[in-house]
Amino acid sequence: MFLRHFPVFLLAVTASASGLRAQSIEPRSYSNAPIGSSFLIVGAAVTEGGLSIDPAVPLTEPDLETVNGVLGYARFIDLLGRSAKFDVIVPYTFLSGQALFNGEPVEREISGFSDPAFRLSVNFHGAPALSAEEFASYRQRTIIGMSVQVTVPTGQYDDTRLVNIGMNRWTVKTELGVSRAVSAWTFEFKAAATLFTDNDDFFRGQTREQSPMYSSQGHAIYNFRGGRWASFDATYFTGGRTTLDSARKQDLQRNWRLGATYAFPVSKQNSIKLYASRGVSARTGNDFDLLGIAWQHRWLAR
Repeated sequence: MFLRHFPVFLLAVTASASGLRAQSIEPRSYSNAPIGSSFLIVGAAVTEGGLSIDPAVPLTEPDLETVNGVLGYARFIDLLGRSAKFDVIVPYTFLSGQALFNGEPVEREISGFSDPAFRLSVNFHGAPALSAEEFASYRQRTIIGMSVQVTVPTGQYDDTRLVNIGMNRWTVKTELGVSRAVSAWTFEFKAAATLFTDNDDFFRGQTREQSPMYSSQGHAIYNFRGGRWASFDATYFTGGRTTLDSARKQDLQRNWRLGATYAFPVSKQNSIKLYASRGVSARTGNDFDLLGIAWQHRWLAR
């Protein structure tokens, strides 16, 4: 009984490239778990195709492949009687491929740590702070919550290179989410806004500014017996137009992606998630395929 109601919590595997991180798809972000529950996540994801590393970079026809590893940790806490969750993601990325720079082909191979991300999520409604004993009888109905995620610019960055893994700037993403359980189904919707600080050392000393990015996600999740679940996912994002040294670029983003996720427990404390997504409409060339896997170990502090 306990395993059936315990959420399979898995962090999205993302690289620090702005095009990829903005399009990450993460079902079941707003769920409940016993206070003191901790999660360790190790995962990997592969992308291939027209991934735009940065819309301000003057590259066209990108054909890039990334292999992204991630180490994550999350913990549920009691925040004024409501369940809340703190998590941290530390990615490592291998990137290779080619593109056109001013009409000439260029190639790049690089690896290094991406920018780590720290997030606090709070469930305001429908997910009270519960002990393990209380959680055994918990049934989700409607959960309403929000989160704030901060990305710290400590990843690999070289201002003499057009393609980097880190972004050399801070980002702050605020999100509002609603999750509704109906029989074996759970429907989740999220809307978010991401703000960017300026990069004052962009490609040989230029100053790069970026307007806010707005995104939304929808998930239809079916919960099987034994803790397994599958999700059909969609995300849309727009905005993010950039300015280089006061010159405004024509790089407004307006892209759609569809995906699917399947998660299943392999033991009482361990779970695996498989997920995939691809672009269906991309105004700025972010038409890439993504395939990933993540392993999660969970334990309850006493």
